[in-house]
Amino acid sequence: MPNTQGINILRRRFAIINGDDFGFSTGVNQAIIKAHKQGILTSTSLMVSGDAAQEAIALAHNHPNLAVGLHLVLVCGRSVLPPDQIPHLVSSNGNFPDSPLQTGLRYQFQSAARSELRREIRAQLTKFRDSGLSLSHVDGHLHLHSHPFVLSILVELAQEFNIQVIRLPNEELGMSLKLDRRRLLTKLVWSGVFTLLRRYGETLLTSQNINYANRVYGLLATGSMTEEYLLGLIPQIEADLVEIYFHPAVLNPSEPLNGSPGAGTVELTALLSEKVRQALTANGFELTNYVRIVTKSFTKAS
Repeated sequence: MPNTQGINILRRRFAIINGDDFGFSTGVNQAIIKAHKQGILTSTSLMVSGDAAQEAIALAHNHPNLAVGLHLVLVCGRSVLPPDQIPHLVSSNGNFPDSPLQTGLRYQFQSAARSELRREIRAQLTKFRDSGLSLSHVDGHLHLHSHPFVLSILVELAQEFNIQVIRLPNEELGMSLKLDRRRLLTKLVWSGVFTLLRRYGETLLTSQNINYANRVYGLLATGSMTEEYLLGLIPQIEADLVEIYFHPAVLNPSEPLNGSPGAGTVELTALLSEKVRQALTANGFELTNYVRIVTKSFTKAS
């Protein structure tokens, strides 16, 4: 069971609406701020090594109601530490591999990589702390933070860096397939893998009194979190504390994409949809973020 023991909310329901990849590009930053100011987005996750990270940090300071967590980058991105300090993790230009599978196996079986991994995770947490922002939560690019070794490092560092919430992907396969059966094989594999990782994560985080949501939606429909999908999803949600995450973006031709072509625009449109806002309200959800939830609702185990 999620670590929400002692919550007395009398069937109050909470939805955290998160935008991933904050700091990836100016276009992503623009989309996240627009979705926060004009739409339903309440939270975001910062890539501290992103090309537009400094812009994102300034924007976050100017929008204090936007909760900001760390989007840990250990694959498909650039490191914080220089390549000569973590040669088993990154290329000579400081980039992690693009394959989550290759990267996960490296972290599992190479002792040198694991030693360097601990230093890089600490460096990213330190860079976030140096930004002056309060840490809302931790999640990871392509969910590599769910890797057992990575998650164990985050738990070890939780007290030092005040990590109170970590994302554990957890959504119902049947519900997703009923709404969208595209990429069926991929969804079957992802669901199986992340169900196992979730079970491990629940046990570890609960034992260390670190919080996580009942359900987290966005993995199985990544890049396709459309208005239509959400209008089908929201009425079926049974959990009372959920995170729904997106990858919105404003298209800037000179910048790289953080997803498939057009996906960022589609997901931004969903975040701005009045129909989606009304569906959340009609199903009893209050928009919130992890900072408010931790402060008001989570009860730590004694």
